[in-house]
Amino acid sequence: MKDLHEVFTSFKADFPEVYAGHENLGIEIHEKTGPLPEKVRWLLKVAISGASRHLSALETHITKAREAGATDDEIKQTLLLLMQTTGFPNFMESYRIFKKMEGEAK
Repeated sequence: MKDLHEVFTSFKADFPEVYAGHENLGIEIHEKTGPLPEKVRWLLKVAISGASRHLSALETHITKAREAGATDDEIKQTLLLLMQTTGFPNFMESYRIFKKMEGEAK
């Protein structure tokens, strides 16, 4: 997958060893630590990044969720789950990111 954010490309070039460690940790946690299916793992990351207001990560996780087979309806439901726990404004900011990306997926 092409980097979605230029700053991430710069990070990888400036700190290749740190990036390699970060990438290996992500693989270990995401792929090797439990039974959750890939699509579910990415939907959880959509929820976590949206709840944490890490909007660059949210874009990446929406993209990865789609690549893992998540539908837009599943992603929207995941984002709606933010509303009661993290508040309507937080949901709306995350939903704004989703809507911005909606045309890119088609």
